[in-house]
Amino acid sequence: MIERAWQSELAAMISAQEAKWIDFRRRLHQNPEPSGHEYQTSLAIYQELNSIGVELRMGPEGRGVLADWRTPHLEEVGQAVAIRGDIDALRIHDQKDVPYRSQCAGLMHACGHDAHATMALWATSLIVELDRAGALPWPVHLRSIFQPAEETCAGALEMISVGALKGVREIFATHVDPTLPTGRIGLRVGALTASCDAVRILIHGQGGHGARPHESRDPIAAAAQLINALYLSIPRVTDSQDAVVLTFGQIHGGENLNVIPEQVELLGTLRTLDAGVRQRTIDHIHRIAEGVQRATDTTIEVRFEVGTSAVINQAGAVSQLKCAIVESFGHEAIYEIPRASMGGEDFAFYLDHVPGAMARLGCRAPSLERAPLLHSPLFDIDESVLAIGARILASAVIHAFEPKEPHERP
Repeated sequence: MIERAWQSELAAMISAQEAKWIDFRRRLHQNPEPSGHEYQTSLAIYQELNSIGVELRMGPEGRGVLADWRTPHLEEVGQAVAIRGDIDALRIHDQKDVPYRSQCAGLMHACGHDAHATMALWATSLIVELDRAGALPWPVHLRSIFQPAEETCAGALEMISVGALKGVREIFATHVDPTLPTGRIGLRVGALTASCDAVRILIHGQGGHGARPHESRDPIAAAAQLINALYLSIPRVTDSQDAVVLTFGQIHGGENLNVIPEQVELLGTLRTLDAGVRQRTIDHIHRIAEGVQRATDTTIEVRFEVGTSAVINQAGAVSQLKCAIVESFGHEAIYEIPRASMGGEDFAFYLDHVPGAMARLGCRAPSLERAPLLHSPLFDIDESVLAIGARILASAVIHAFEPKEPHERP
């Protein structure tokens, strides 16, 4: 592994600054804000970026931040390459016994967004410092996107609506992964995560006395039949080579143990990796609901609310990430992800407009055989992953602007 001069400078900066950025991540971790309320988090990021002198814009309603850096004194650098870090937390109570545990009851960064934001912020700072020091090998144009509301699949669309991708030709992101040890970096061309649609089903019946169900049209009985039919039939009508997951996580209906209610509501998610499979599954859910509706003499409304499509990593962007990883950490750091995750990620919305890729960063301390998973109240990261993520993002952006013609490298 031959390290170029700018990489040596980058590595030295990272080593000198690591303590600062670990502290910044811990401050975010202690002060989580849920989707739609990321005001103080956005302000903290804005203030940090303002201190390094980049061009700044706030996101909608003061949530989220957009930052631009162009190599100075050049008339035209071209379109930007973007990096994205999400900033919202989850409504989960932090149960870790660490000094930096969440100070907000019922809220915590259980999906690593504090780490993602810190990596993107640190990478931005590194590129600016390298450029001002004259250490970059060629000019760059960086767009840094600090996005709210990833967990509700609303934030990416909000940021896109205010111009986050205007003038952007490519985008990169990271996501921590506690199933991999720190230092291992997962890459995959094609589908990385699943599409995720919210499913809302309303079953209208006729209420009555629990002792005389024959006088009512029981929506609870219809709900039981519908869930059972869907769970049994979806796998039987789906090609075994195609991934589909339908899960109901909420059932609401009734207020008294001896009263059959008028209505039951089911809430869940549908996850697929292929647009065609997605539509066929939606059609089949409607057909099953119609059948149960006739059999139970109820009225069933099925609604699919706005979700996110699958994250599809583009081959060229993955190649750029791989180059940055190999030059920084060697081939042995790369983990070829064998199959997509059925989790959802609204990074997919950016990829609907521009090519890009997301890398999964191992964040499990190597001394541990297992670590708490994402969305666990005990979730945490091995903080050395912050330096890895910042270096990958900064290096990928720099590589993206490497001239196509032969270039004398420093």
